[in-house]
Amino acid sequence: MNSVVCPRPGELELRRIARPVRADTEVRVRIRRVGICGTDFHIFEGKHPYLSYPRIIGHELAAEVIEAPTGSAYSPGEHVIINPYLSCGACRACRAGKPNCCTSIAVLGVHRDGGMCEEICVPEGNLVPSSGLSLDACATVEFLAIGAHAVRRGEVGAGDLVLIAGAGPIGLGVAIFARLAGATVFILDLDAARLTEACAIAEGCQPIAADAAADAAIRDVTDGDGFEAVFDATGNLASIQAGFARVAHGGRYVLVSVVNEMVTFSDPEFHKREMALIGSRNATSADFATVIAAYNAGHIPLDRIITHRSDLARVAEDLPRWSREKTGLIKALVSID
Repeated sequence: MNSVVCPRPGELELRRIARPVRADTEVRVRIRRVGICGTDFHIFEGKHPYLSYPRIIGHELAAEVIEAPTGSAYSPGEHVIINPYLSCGACRACRAGKPNCCTSIAVLGVHRDGGMCEEICVPEGNLVPSSGLSLDACATVEFLAIGAHAVRRGEVGAGDLVLIAGAGPIGLGVAIFARLAGATVFILDLDAARLTEACAIAEGCQPIAADAAADAAIRDVTDGDGFEAVFDATGNLASIQAGFARVAHGGRYVLVSVVNEMVTFSDPEFHKREMALIGSRNATSADFATVIAAYNAGHIPLDRIITHRSDLARVAEDLPRWSREKTGLIKALVSID
């Protein structure tokens, strides 16, 4: 079958590989849609901290069941969303209901080969029913679930003032679910066009340009008090470190993005504010369900989120170009039919 492999940083190849062999506890699925996210660009660019090459990329996956174990809840032809976080089920995090941060987690397309191919086999527990969503929508559930999870981690509630640094897809997901939680949301970004579009998609959010006047604007909108919750989704060290000063006394700072560097901050300022510093990693089944419910309630404008398209034959050329030319790019989707 065909697959797209990143053999080393800066290269993508369309390769023929063997079709997978299903284990007794697995479901074999045909991949129908693959969303491309920042992780895939980072893998291509050689910037991902948790990866070895070569790697078949792709973890935002919509699929169709081909073959399932006897007694499975899934039937051939059924459309499903794939939860790409393969957990051990036995470590302390898994026992506590947090498989998203399993001590030996394997994420499809990162720690093991992913779904930029025609077929894969996955444990049945990693399938999520499509619940009537289109294949396009199914392929966006995972990245939006990361935003929903971050908002849940940050305990965002009605009336909170929230700042999200980064208007890319993950920041957009955070903004959508913070607004649905009843917060007043501001988005901070360097790119004016991306900032405008993110605020239009996450209806009701307000923009703050990440320029020399940003801190003055933040003081104005918070009366100098800062935000109850600040989220960083930039993947930029300077942005992460600047965010500490933007959290209100008694507030929460949620780091959604990951940098392969040491993050430093002023301990006196941190303690003075009694700030909660929170890491947010991946998502859980509950977050997938939150996204599906939001779609079915009409809260997510799919037509504005998907901006670019490709297919398995062309993506090895398209993805490198999009890594350089991100103007207008929110979410690229690869169709495999």
